[in-house]
Amino acid sequence: MTTQLFPSDTVFSVTSLTSVIKELLESSFVNISLEGEISGYRPNSSGHLYFTLKDENSQISAVMFRGKAATLKFVPKDGIKVRCTGSISVYAPRGNYQIIISKMEIAGEGNILQILEERKMRLAAEGLFNSDRKKRIPFFPKKIGVVTSPTGAALRDILQITKRRNPAVEVIVFPAVVQGNDAAPSIVRQIQAANDFKMVDTLIVGRGGGSIEDLLPFSEESVVRAVAESEIPVISAVGHEIDWALCDYAADCRAPTPSAAAEIAVPQLIDIKNDLNGYQNEILSLINTKVEKMKLLIKSFNPDSMEMRFRTIEQPYLMRLENAKNALQTNFEEKIKNFRQFLRESVQILEGASPKTILARGYSMVKTADGKIVRSQTDVKNGEKIEVYPAEGKILATVD
Repeated sequence: MTTQLFPSDTVFSVTSLTSVIKELLESSFVNISLEGEISGYRPNSSGHLYFTLKDENSQISAVMFRGKAATLKFVPKDGIKVRCTGSISVYAPRGNYQIIISKMEIAGEGNILQILEERKMRLAAEGLFNSDRKKRIPFFPKKIGVVTSPTGAALRDILQITKRRNPAVEVIVFPAVVQGNDAAPSIVRQIQAANDFKMVDTLIVGRGGGSIEDLLPFSEESVVRAVAESEIPVISAVGHEIDWALCDYAADCRAPTPSAAAEIAVPQLIDIKNDLNGYQNEILSLINTKVEKMKLLIKSFNPDSMEMRFRTIEQPYLMRLENAKNALQTNFEEKIKNFRQFLRESVQILEGASPKTILARGYSMVKTADGKIVRSQTDVKNGEKIEVYPAEGKILATVD
């Protein structure tokens, strides 16, 4: 049954009717929730977001002003289904109505997975998931840190398993919100605090199971970057074995559950003791075997056999020494013989080139009175005194 708000004979002006509609809509639709698909998304240079929300049959204009848009955890775009909270507003000059959004989040698992996949590819392209960035998890930690809810079942499981495996390992809890809008900043702050004060050897970051929306904080970009940049090795333990978050890819190690993370971070003390005992027994066995072999070897040695063994070792070296000595002597004698022959030949050559030998063949040497050797007739003048030297004696002569 329809209720008549105004008498049937009431005549409105356009402005008055618009004012009535504006008052009715804006007072009746305050802080409502609305689901729809984003269409015609167009961000303004000033930071405001303008778009249309639509479903199969209808659509409505929407605006999200800069201050509220800055709180978004995702980048809006056409085709994403969202759940919005806001109020209806009427723009009187055009007679249009729209929803002014104060809060907006992704609605629908399919859209969430699509956004996470796009974020994963972008962060992977930056190298945040590269294996060469990953650090080794310490084998003997003194302290492990846990970034999680202080009241969750995940923390209880980690504490119980750590105490059972190695009571000497200290657990430091970094309490964080793990669900909702405040979760990502809280997780990032605790990871940074652990690193700033270098409080632990290993850091477990995670929570128990939940829906895909519940686990979203561990896929926020700020959390993924904090995990990747942590100087303390990080074990990511988000949800159950089938659950995955983007911080799993950035962490140094991914555990399927928080309980498994505790088992990875804390070696079981009894296993270490058993391993050490096994190594000790193995070493002692090897030592005993070596000692027995040495005893058997020593028994075979006596003065006679020792001398025989020594002679056996010595004889080849003596033979090598004798052969080397003979070869050296023979080689040295050959070198001396060759050198003597070379000297004889050199003496013959020198004697053949001696001036006395040449003069003995009938040649003479002529000098001037002042002792200069005459090599040409131009070296002397007519009537000049010269000296002629045959092989023996000296002849005085005058140039004619």
